[in-house]
Formats: sequence, structure tokens, C-alpha cells
Amino acid sequence: MTDRKRAFDIAVSVPALILSLPVQAVVAAAVRTKLGSPVLFTQERPGLGGRIFVMRKFRTMLEPDPGKGLVSDADRITPFGAFLRSTSLDELPTLWNIVRGDMSVVGPRPLLVRYLDRYSPEQARRHEVRPGLTGLAQVSGRNALTWEQRLALDVEYVDTHTLRDDLTIIVRTVAAVLRRDGIAADGDVTMPEFRGNETVPGSER
Repeated sequence: MTDRKRAFDIAVSVPALILSLPVQAVVAAAVRTKLGSPVLFTQERPGLGGRIFVMRKFRTMLEPDPGKGLVSDADRITPFGAFLRSTSLDELPTLWNIVRGDMSVVGPRPLLVRYLDRYSPEQARRHEVRPGLTGLAQVSGRNALTWEQRLALDVEYVDTHTLRDDLTIIVRTVAAVLRRDGIAADGDVTMPEFRGNETVPGSER
């Protein structure tokens, strides 16, 4: 299954990357004009087996600047950035991560490195497969789900996924993006911090 899934990832991501390059060029220019440099948001995320890689996305937020009141995610996101997120255009550079083998087209979304110590042993099983650009949780409610629901769906995917399931999730992802479903949790720009058994301020972006 692993070899077939990797072949599937290449067959999907390489053409998608090539076809999206003109769109990425336009988005990059717009980000540079509206948000400034850097154009890309890069962040370390845990991948297969918890190994760390650098994920790339288009920036959707202004840089933090307490002097200008730009502190929280809600302060820093702009209407343009919200548009990029709602259409998932900010995710296009992540196709490079799939081509490189850091990620898969379908799998549990790569979360923050600081969450690694907060998962229960069952929740940590989400790292038994490569993280995905989209996944079962993303087509089942995305950020509108609770953390418990989201992580349970990640583990369900690990236990049950097939290539046919991946194709179904891709089709459902396109529909969800067009409807702009589950972009944010209630009261948050994206999703509140996963606290596990800890109490930690802040939120994921």
C-alpha cells in the first residue's frame, strides 16, 4: 500500500503543481503587494513517524507588531488573507512538500511540533502515515470539528484508508472548498490551540 500510495501522490501532485504554477505566480505577486515579504509562510511540522519537515504555504497574515496592535491571529489576518484561506489558494505551495515526499495528497493534516507531547498514545497514531494536504477530518467538518473529533478521524483514516478512499476524499475536498465549509472554529480565525492535558495560550495558524 505504501508504494502504491506514493505512486498515487506523484501522479496527482506533479501535474497539479505544474498546472498551478501560473496561479501560484499571480498569488505570490498579490501576497507581495498586499502583505509584503516574505511571500511564503514556512513552519516546521511533524511528518511520518513524527519526523520534522518544513511546510510551505502562502502567507495570509501580517507580521506581528504589538505597536500597531497586530498581536493575535484575528488582528493580523486581512480580508485578502481570509480569501486565500477560504479558497485554499494558500495551500498551493504545499504541493512541493508532496512531491518531495514530506507529505501525501490525503492523510492527517500536519499540526504543530509543540503538540507532539500532548497527544494520547491513540492520538499519536496519526503519525503512522504521511500527513496530507487534505484528509478525512477536512471533509468531515474541517476546523468546525472539536479536537477530539478531528484526531479520532485522523486515527480512523490510519486504520481504514485505501486508494479508493483517497479518491473519494479528494472529490469531497473539492466540494468542501467550493462551499467554503469549516474554514474556522466558532470564535476563532482557524482552530484554537490543542491543549491536550496542558493549558497553553495561543492558537494554531
